[in-house]
Amino acid sequence: MLGVQISRGQLAKVVSKVSAALADSWEELRMLLPLAKLLNVDETGHKENGRRLFTWCFRARKYILFKIAETRGTAELLEMLGADFQGIIGCDYFKSYQCYMQKFGGVLQFCLAHLIREVKFLLELPDKETRFYGECLLSGLKGLFQIIHERRRYTAAEFKRRLEAQQRQILWIADWAPSNRYAQNLSARLKAHGASYFRFIITPGLEPTNNIAEQAIRFVVEDRHITQGTRSEKGQRWCERIWTIMATCAQQGRSAFHFIRDAVIAYFKGMSAPSLAPT
Repeated sequence: MLGVQISRGQLAKVVSKVSAALADSWEELRMLLPLAKLLNVDETGHKENGRRLFTWCFRARKYILFKIAETRGTAELLEMLGADFQGIIGCDYFKSYQCYMQKFGGVLQFCLAHLIREVKFLLELPDKETRFYGECLLSGLKGLFQIIHERRRYTAAEFKRRLEAQQRQILWIADWAPSNRYAQNLSARLKAHGASYFRFIITPGLEPTNNIAEQAIRFVVEDRHITQGTRSEKGQRWCERIWTIMATCAQQGRSAFHFIRDAVIAYFKGMSAPSLAPT
């Protein structure tokens, strides 16, 4: 079989047309973001001609959207979600999310997996008192996840009661921090934001960790290592759109190939783009 040769310029034109065909489908999901009830968010670095940009991942229950931006700052959250977002954001403890919560009243679920990693750091410190404090906190957090893993053993009311009792125990332990500054900082954080670490207890469907966003953004990190990023704004838009279509189609159990084919056909026929909006 004879292969079809295509120049770099021709390939760029094809990619540009496919990107344009996917634009409306991406924009439709962007418009839905401020309406999401539960939204897990994460971000990672992005390369472009020596500049350091950032890829944001917004994972809703039935779609995933990627956005390449200049910063990891609160301004990006404000641009994508608005100042009056009514849903709950699952995230890590990065300052942008804290600022969004403080300035705009955002409701957060901080990732307990990240908290566990920080507690484990206390176990590596030299003084015994701090290590013992870390061991007690870690034991309390392990007890919390043990209850989560055994949820089928309990009624809904009993499950909630046990989680709340374990939450109280963890926060009680946190108050007894030794003088070590790392322990004190962790204690102060739990005192100030304890509700945002345990919000999942009173919110059905909310995850206690941000693992689903981290999993969603993983293939973007792999793509960055292979391609070394983008070279232009057009390249940014292409990546945002193709990543969004591929991730959302996988999440919805749809064929990304068929979706892209239908989008391209619709584009050249002047028809409306296919939709990724959840039904």
